[in-house]
Amino acid sequence: MSPDLLSTARLELRRLNLNDAPAMFALFSDPAVMRYWSFAPWTEMAQAEACIRQALADYDSASAMRMGIVLKSSGELIGNCSLYNFHLQNRRCDTGYLLAQAHWGQGYLHEAMTALIDYAFNTLALIRIEADIDPRNTASARALQKLGFRHEGHMRERWIVNGEVCDTDFYGLLRREWQPGPFVPR
Repeated sequence: MSPDLLSTARLELRRLNLNDAPAMFALFSDPAVMRYWSFAPWTEMAQAEACIRQALADYDSASAMRMGIVLKSSGELIGNCSLYNFHLQNRRCDTGYLLAQAHWGQGYLHEAMTALIDYAFNTLALIRIEADIDPRNTASARALQKLGFRHEGHMRERWIVNGEVCDTDFYGLLRREWQPGPFVPR
């Protein structure tokens, strides 16, 4: 189910491997990046290694696909994006993403997610992708809306993260509404 590589103008989305542990740890240990995530920032490299091992198992079982977002120009892993919680009978899944703070506001997330969504709809034949975010994360809401996701609901006090009770906003995107941007599969 998970491709080895998706390519865009500036990025490669590729499967993670254990060599990515330091970059993954840097991403998931940054409090700014993790501010609205569903768990606290990582504190140990072992967490990055466990995450990658889970991603490898998920590739093998076709239960999820977490793709590293890599700059073509430097080979640097700057984030990741995922499809998970597949409901194959209903042809839908959830999506998630995160990007290193130094690369915010440069269009990388939109470029990566466009490739991932196009793959989900056109190769996996999904008909719906869902996302849930903290309503205070206005940058993530804008990113989803720019991709064509629609706000579909709000749940109060759904998560407890690092002792903080948080609401969630739900977004959905249908294949029939998808307007893909430039994407060249490799």
